[in-house]
Amino acid sequence: MSIARTSDVWWKNTVFYCLDVETFQDGDGDGVGDFQGLTQRIDYLAGLGVGCIWLMPFHPSPNRDDGYDITDYYTVDPRLGDLGDFVEFIRTARDRGIRVIADLVVNHTSEEHPWFQASREDPDGPFGDFYVWRAEKPEDGPTGLIFPGVQEEIWTRDEVRGQYYLHRFYRHQPDLNVATPKVRHEIEKIVGFWLELGLSGFRVDAVNFLIEVDGIEEPGDLDPHGFLGNLRAFLNRRDGQAVMLGEVNLEPEDVRRFFGDEDGDELHMCLNFNLNQAVGLGLVRHDAEPIRRCLEALLPLPPDNQWGNFVRNHDEWSLDKLSESERQEVFDAFGPDPAMQLYGRGLRRRLPTMMDGDQGWIRLAYALTFGLPGAPVLFYGEEIGMAENLEIPGRLSVRAPMQWSSGPNGGFSTAEPDQLRRPVVQGAFGPDEVNVADQQQDEQSLLNWMERLIRARKATPEIGHGDWRPLETATTAVLALRYDWEGRTVLVVHNLAAEPAALQLEPGDTSGWEGLSRIFGEAEYRLDAGRVTVDLQGFGSCWLRVRCANDTIRW
Repeated sequence: MSIARTSDVWWKNTVFYCLDVETFQDGDGDGVGDFQGLTQRIDYLAGLGVGCIWLMPFHPSPNRDDGYDITDYYTVDPRLGDLGDFVEFIRTARDRGIRVIADLVVNHTSEEHPWFQASREDPDGPFGDFYVWRAEKPEDGPTGLIFPGVQEEIWTRDEVRGQYYLHRFYRHQPDLNVATPKVRHEIEKIVGFWLELGLSGFRVDAVNFLIEVDGIEEPGDLDPHGFLGNLRAFLNRRDGQAVMLGEVNLEPEDVRRFFGDEDGDELHMCLNFNLNQAVGLGLVRHDAEPIRRCLEALLPLPPDNQWGNFVRNHDEWSLDKLSESERQEVFDAFGPDPAMQLYGRGLRRRLPTMMDGDQGWIRLAYALTFGLPGAPVLFYGEEIGMAENLEIPGRLSVRAPMQWSSGPNGGFSTAEPDQLRRPVVQGAFGPDEVNVADQQQDEQSLLNWMERLIRARKATPEIGHGDWRPLETATTAVLALRYDWEGRTVLVVHNLAAEPAALQLEPGDTSGWEGLSRIFGEAEYRLDAGRVTVDLQGFGSCWLRVRCANDTIRW
């Protein structure tokens, strides 16, 4: 693969960084983060090594679902700035070599959106079929609640129109009707608008619900996956290097369908919820076997497609793909108090508190995730070991203000504490103990370690582009993978146990191998007669690149 070809599929080997503008940096002192403040922090993200920023919703919204209930897709929430501030942010990010994608939330709108108001008031008007309406609540169609215990049903009667509307999420978020050509055209307009303003793509929210036709009385000849493929084609006609990263939390064989056929002509990437949950179970058990099983269950992807691997996302940490007993194992270890759990399926904590601040264990979790097939995705604050604030309700507990320094509000804002968008984390993980400024001055800090990890991952394209296979190990606590790409080979080895592990790996074909060079981690290693010996510390990691006689670059 040539250098130019590799850059065309940049998403396969970059590091994504998800953030919420309103909780990242307040630039005008009103207690709410904004694009002015975010722009001021671009150099921090560039220094960290971030390749692509993923923005959570920043559009006008009643904020009954943290901005995912949108009232206008074509502008910026005035609390966060205006379109000029957005463009200045994009320009600054590009200047530092950072791409930007944003949430595309088009499976539903806010009930306050003008489209919904027009649809309920004039069923025969131009917006009458923009949403999914039924005269009677159907007995068939979609079932199941997304937010059990909070959400009571998925059909709600609207007294103005006198009909029921579908909402797979909250009742104040009516579902758009993608069977209507005008809706599909409007989605393309939204995509085209933000591409013109500089976005490099989108993280597509709730993709499986976006293309679902259950409940639509007359879906016509709509092909759901055909619609997704057409949206991909539209996106790449406008920008050949733009990407769609999908949120699809289904079984592996079902997720594979969202990449498209053998050409991979639908989503470019999918967040790997199955692997994330397997990693969680493996970390709790100190056993790599759940991860190995999950890797084996992942179907091969087309050459230009990629997984997005994450330790902690911006929602509850969903464990819905684990069995009931497996999920209980993780609950018992990482969130035994019911107040730490959510919807009976997930956790509302961040990793440092789940691991009681154990730095070795925490670092192993990130090194492991960065070494798995796919591209790494970080959530803001993970690089410093930020915790959650359980005083913030529900899923939002992990979305506290970013901690930049010690002192008032953690450097997030100069506003009075009671004016902040959300309260800062308190206690042992609060800003006085965990912040960017202090960790930048400490060579042994998590932040400086994370910078080294990101640098190592970006310098290891074999993980992003290569073919991979697991290697046999003498202990199930260790996961060892071999990557091959463009005549180069990398071995990544991780010890999930607290005890040291001495390994002798048989990596297969070793013809031409002359030696090994360390990319990342601390371990004793050697190559002898086609076997690789690695002595790992507890929670240790070691990434090794093979040196060959024909290497043009001497590592």
